[in-house]
Amino acid sequence: MAAVKELLKTEEDGTLSFGDYTLASKTKLDGYEFQGDIYKVKTFAEITKLEKNGMFVYESVPGTAVENFQADEDKVSFQVSGMKDAQFTLELGADSEYEVYLDEANVGVMKTNLSGKLSVSAELEPNRRVAVKVVRK
Repeated sequence: MAAVKELLKTEEDGTLSFGDYTLASKTKLDGYEFQGDIYKVKTFAEITKLEKNGMFVYESVPGTAVENFQADEDKVSFQVSGMKDAQFTLELGADSEYEVYLDEANVGVMKTNLSGKLSVSAELEPNRRVAVKVVRK
């Protein structure tokens, strides 16, 4: 998938998809309601950022497209694609350990900082999705 042309949309399976790394200039969509929460996305070639109720959820540098994003207290999963390798940051539980999987391969245990942020790098290329799963230990 090249991008989410709607910038932010609800999938039939109840997950979210967002981001368009093909845009040349920053574009945003605010006030998107999903499961009682309000989401905002900012996206373009250099960055993709998702907020929920004004709070940080996801950010990638450079920009990415994220499909089937779902998150709960103990697990975040989605598929990510982009033009080139990217680093994405997720807001998770503060000072906690998480097992990280990329395309079902366990890439190790990572610990969030005191603000709950966890950063992961992924090798991306056009027309290829990487499945991401982050599970609290």
